[in-house]
Amino acid sequence: MTKRLAVFMDASNLWAVQKAKGRMFDLAKLKKYLIETHEASSIKIYYYDAYPLPATRDHDVSGKHRFYVYLEKALKFIVRKKPLKQIRVETACGIAIEEKGNMDVELSIDVVNQIKHYDEAIFFTGDSDFLALIRFMHSRKKKVYVYSSRNNISIELRTGGDGYRDILKITEDIWGAELRSKGSGAS
Repeated sequence: MTKRLAVFMDASNLWAVQKAKGRMFDLAKLKKYLIETHEASSIKIYYYDAYPLPATRDHDVSGKHRFYVYLEKALKFIVRKKPLKQIRVETACGIAIEEKGNMDVELSIDVVNQIKHYDEAIFFTGDSDFLALIRFMHSRKKKVYVYSSRNNISIELRTGGDGYRDILKITEDIWGAELRSKGSGAS
């Protein structure tokens, strides 16, 4: 039997897990792990991220765009991205800028639009807002697994799918380089 797997990765959730682990994911190894673990005959991975515009940072952000190209060309991910939205907020201390880059709607649209093209889905997120989407997927006879970490998932989402996996407890080698802070001399 063939099993088509769709993976929906929320970059902000991945980042939270990587910070907790102190290491970056090796996304090629993670892709292979998912294929083997879920016994998939095919896999399609969607990656959702909001990025800072160059003029909004003191450091070079072009590496982010090179990373997207790597995901698309080398790993065959489908990358959905948009610039962070800057919102002026009046505070007691004056005007502050908040940044928002939520990709939940884009992810949900892909889940619904692609529903005929996968048998099982994996969410890399911890947001309880996706529980309604998981219920919709169940009504369409799709299995849904949630991958996140104990410190970054709602109770509702952990128990609402067909299975939950704490990424930090995966013993297979899915990890890459150690995280280094910008102030540590890392480039």
